[in-house]
Amino acid sequence: MELIILLAVIVVLLLVLVGIYNRLVGLRQNVKQGAADIDAQLRQRHDLIPNLVNTVKGYAGHEQETLEQVIAARNTAAKGSINSADEAQLRVALDRLLALGEAYPDLKASANFQELQRELADVEDKLAASRRALNAAVSRYNTAIETFPAVLFAGAMGFEHADFHRLDDSEKGLVDQVPNVSFQD
Repeated sequence: MELIILLAVIVVLLLVLVGIYNRLVGLRQNVKQGAADIDAQLRQRHDLIPNLVNTVKGYAGHEQETLEQVIAARNTAAKGSINSADEAQLRVALDRLLALGEAYPDLKASANFQELQRELADVEDKLAASRRALNAAVSRYNTAIETFPAVLFAGAMGFEHADFHRLDDSEKGLVDQVPNVSFQD
């Protein structure tokens, strides 16, 4: 009888461990998916920039320095892994480029320029939403590995804390703010 009780306790403990492990794996995958979503949005932003630069070039071709800065910042941010400093530099260069719409009324009135601005604003909205989703996933994951009984086994099973701000420290406090890219009066 004691052997049966001992086996039952061991089976229950194993089932609990399997359940904890599977839950933590799922939560960790949500964190990875959140990071991948942000990466996809950043790449979409990077892909829009050449079209925006070409549109501006047609109306403000003599603003070569600004155009070159945007292209250089985009190329730096687009290559390799995500780097917060590169993304911050790209954001500054892109803001300068969009500000040219104020200096060039024909550019400001261009349907192509306006459409690219709308697309960029949409990407920025999606990027902010992806960052919020990632932070929520990280919070759920970190909470799960810190709660009892998972806290007893999470470290031994290879689960480590996820970092809330691992992708873009330069934008702390700006996640919920969409850049103003509207040049309409």
